[in-house]
Amino acid sequence: MTLFVFLGALAFGMFIGMPIAFAILLAAVALMFQLDIVDSQIIAQNLINGTTSFTLMAVPFFLLAGEVMNTGGLSKRIVRVAMALVGHLRGGLGYVTIIAACLLASLSGSAVADAAALSALLVPMMVAAGHKRGQSCGLVAAGGIIGPIIPPSIPFILFGISGGLSISKLFLAGIVPGLYMGVGLAFTWWIVSRGDDTAVQEKRSAGDLAAALREGIWALFLPGIIIVGLRFGIFTPTEAAVVAAVYSLFVAIVIYRELAPSQIFEVLVAATRSTGVVMFLVAAALVAAWLIALADLPGEVIRLLQPLMGSQTLLVLAIMLILFAVGCVMDLTPTVLILTPVLLPVVRQAGINEIYFGVIFVVCGSIGLITPPVGTVLNVVAGATRSAMAKVVVGVAPFLLSHIVILLLIIIFPQLVTVPGRWFGAF
Repeated sequence: MTLFVFLGALAFGMFIGMPIAFAILLAAVALMFQLDIVDSQIIAQNLINGTTSFTLMAVPFFLLAGEVMNTGGLSKRIVRVAMALVGHLRGGLGYVTIIAACLLASLSGSAVADAAALSALLVPMMVAAGHKRGQSCGLVAAGGIIGPIIPPSIPFILFGISGGLSISKLFLAGIVPGLYMGVGLAFTWWIVSRGDDTAVQEKRSAGDLAAALREGIWALFLPGIIIVGLRFGIFTPTEAAVVAAVYSLFVAIVIYRELAPSQIFEVLVAATRSTGVVMFLVAAALVAAWLIALADLPGEVIRLLQPLMGSQTLLVLAIMLILFAVGCVMDLTPTVLILTPVLLPVVRQAGINEIYFGVIFVVCGSIGLITPPVGTVLNVVAGATRSAMAKVVVGVAPFLLSHIVILLLIIIFPQLVTVPGRWFGAF
């Protein structure tokens, strides 16, 4: 009964159009009435405590780094490197999009930021080359959601905080699954673009490639710095976020000189606004998490899923179906914050590795970003390119299927995640 009270209040708040953070607080208050412990001090205290975690400081710094990368020319140079590498192939702009998406994912950790940057840079070029607009937008959207998988990843930070897990291990475990998603997109693009009558760019000379690499090397250094630093314990995820922000500012202002001093204030304001949204969501979710634990909602979920406890694969598939359904109507951040404290005890009870579960949780939640009717990344791409939403939805369909196939493969064969993850020190 308690579970239905919580979910019913949350669904009601979303149905009447409340912002998701307030809908979460409404669900928390409903739980308080159900448990007969109505006390405003509980809400106030947990709201304040919810944002005092040192680890959460990584969020504003990674968001700042993402803003700087888009404004300061780092994203543009990543695209130029990919263009020099594969732009001459048949359907080369699609492969450029996929490579750029994987590289940008290792810089910002935000699906929305990556999709917005790629939309502005590549969709007009793809359409001019003869690719269908909807198909081009769909590929950019599907590439954008690799952002939360390859480190650094804001959803992994939130999952780690909500579940009390090592964020460094989550980061390192996400590297290979993110690359799987990129390979799946490349294969799918090869299939869907074979019949396109598109212009093929001239192959770049070795000198052009060297020039693109020389210009983009400063942007390409950052992912290596973060991954090596986390792998060998040189810095924590929070310190990695500070390194990313300071490094990107230095490169944008001193090396590339595309971020003028007059623009710094605008970049800081944009990052602050995004941080405010995320932090209030975190604070509201931790109020709900405290009451979820008090009401033993995980125990109710365990009892509901008890028939599947004998098979880890069936249990994970059932949980992923739940996540997929939630992802169709809710953004990734609230999904992580609300469901992690509910589902992680179920996973522990079944003996499933928590880091592995965190990876497939975020992969599944990210797929929800390109799934109608909400599809946050779909809306970003449609808005940035001024494309009809219906065309973008149709265009993303084959790439959505590709991501679902990758998700099913890593569920059925966990070794696809755990074996390479051990090399990186994630397991």
